[in-house]
Amino acid sequence: MAAENASCTSCPVNLLIATRPNIAEAVPGLLEEVIEGVNSLPTGTDEDRKDVLVKCRALARALETPRETMVDHCWGQIGAIGAIIFGVDSGLWVLMARNGDKSQKVTDLAVSLGVDPRLLGRLMRHISAMGLLIEVDQDEYRPTNYTKALSLPQIGHGYLGLTACTVAGTLRFHEFSRKRGWMNPTRSQDTSLMHAYGTDKNLFSWVHDLGYGEQLNDYLGGYNLGRPLWMDPGVYPVKERLIDEADPSPDAPFLVDIGGNVGHDLERFHSRYPSVPGKLILQDLPMMIHQIKDLDPDIIRMEYDFHNEQPVKGKSARVYYIHSMLHNWPDDVCESILARVKEAMKPGYSRLLINETVMPHNSAHWETTGLDMMMLTLFSSEERTSTAWYDLIENKAGLKIVKVWSAGKGVESVIECVNEH
Repeated sequence: MAAENASCTSCPVNLLIATRPNIAEAVPGLLEEVIEGVNSLPTGTDEDRKDVLVKCRALARALETPRETMVDHCWGQIGAIGAIIFGVDSGLWVLMARNGDKSQKVTDLAVSLGVDPRLLGRLMRHISAMGLLIEVDQDEYRPTNYTKALSLPQIGHGYLGLTACTVAGTLRFHEFSRKRGWMNPTRSQDTSLMHAYGTDKNLFSWVHDLGYGEQLNDYLGGYNLGRPLWMDPGVYPVKERLIDEADPSPDAPFLVDIGGNVGHDLERFHSRYPSVPGKLILQDLPMMIHQIKDLDPDIIRMEYDFHNEQPVKGKSARVYYIHSMLHNWPDDVCESILARVKEAMKPGYSRLLINETVMPHNSAHWETTGLDMMMLTLFSSEERTSTAWYDLIENKAGLKIVKVWSAGKGVESVIECVNEH
């Protein structure tokens, strides 16, 4: 079927369409909106800046031709990503950042890095052509904020720990889907990642065994830089909803971060609320706990598999917290995870905070839909709509959603839940 689809010669459109702007009629209106938005930036918010960015991208897409869009995807973007990853792995971006904002010659950089100057020149030339690096002269470049940021583990390591290790799962999803009758995948033991790499490992085990677990952790700790956090007063009222009326005894568990990786969220919470009553507890698999390098000693480390009985029960926690973990799993697995949490929650006291994306039913932000593509192709899971969340949490898991607290477009919401029984 796929071969027939690909080789179909009775195309429904004229070939000339590939040489005409994608949406020419939208260009004047988009241009007007961009100009208006740019003029308002000095007095606007960060959300206003993001709106202008979306419109700029829409303007570029409307103006370019389908052929130009295709080569941008197939040549430009994929080539740039490959060159960027080379720069991260070789230490190019760290070296350029250390050298400062001055113009830097390829030959000098190549000698310091121990790489072929001709190779490095070709890679940097393309990165510059894509607008990510400033060309000063032949084989001479000046860094941008973007390339300087690539020297940060929280930014640069995402290319190594996520993209370089898993991209085949996304690029070969069509094969995976074709062999399964083009059906929406929902089995965590059968993913496009597994198909593409011929493995039975999930993403975390796969990346860890490739030797990039630390880089993946850096990415997970940094992908939300600059975005509102769940404990920010403008997102969720921590004092009023959690600290007030919490058990004041020092040995009482206050917040349990389930599947919390190496403790990024608890570190942030502890820095903002250093005097909360009770204990802060980080739970994750031994593989993750053993990767912790620097974690405040006030945070208790606990090896735990969330499929098993929750050990913090009896004397229940005030808060059980789950951040961007349920989206890795289909409903049947999530139902089991939530059942373990529900067993541990004290009715009338404990709260479960699920810090996850709520997919809008329309006009979704590209970061949200992009993450959904990652869930689809790497986990056979999804970013859930409000309808799907209510079905999972209330109908299947038997918990009660008190309120969904929004943090803005493209940012995870806080779904506050209680156990009424």
